[in-house]
Amino acid sequence: MYFFRYNSGIFIFTSVHEPVTMPVLLRRYLMPLVVLSVMIGGCAMYQSIVKSSFPYTSTLTISAAAPTGAETSAINTATSFDQNFSKNGKMADKITLVRVISAKLMSVEPTDYNIGNLSSVKIYLSKGNGDDEMLVAQREDISPNAGNNITLDIDNSKMLDELVREPSIRVRMTYKVRQSYRIDANVHVVLGLAAYPKPADKDK
Repeated sequence: MYFFRYNSGIFIFTSVHEPVTMPVLLRRYLMPLVVLSVMIGGCAMYQSIVKSSFPYTSTLTISAAAPTGAETSAINTATSFDQNFSKNGKMADKITLVRVISAKLMSVEPTDYNIGNLSSVKIYLSKGNGDDEMLVAQREDISPNAGNNITLDIDNSKMLDELVREPSIRVRMTYKVRQSYRIDANVHVVLGLAAYPKPADKDK
């Protein structure tokens, strides 16, 4: 809004600004910030999903009849707690560079089973029929007094992109018994897998 004002014989042309109301402030400053926050939050959530680890677990049986010093195998199916990364999951086609980032072995039945009864273990993953098997974790120097929980050495050079999309993943553990146990013992293998966003297809 503009006014003419007479001052010392001179007409001065001045402008008067209308007051800025709260709705105008909201539209001008606050709404863009809200939109930006939502966008950043959405991206952060997606990045968190694909960069976070998701566990694959399997329970395997150490046979009481396993011979001392000889390599023996135990086989079971792996289960993921995060079905988003399974074959039918929502994120299966959006991830890549899937690899093992951690591996643990713990006693579950009996819970006080000493994993030190084993001298070594190796963990392999493969398709449900045993094809494309690969070594992903191992431990060659298990202490005789290891207790009921040990960390395994991982091989994170193996990419598991296709394997995690399989409807079934097989876990095979080979082990050598140092000292026999009176009954079969069940141990739990926990593999922490991580993935990253899959680059967008430039042809699309």
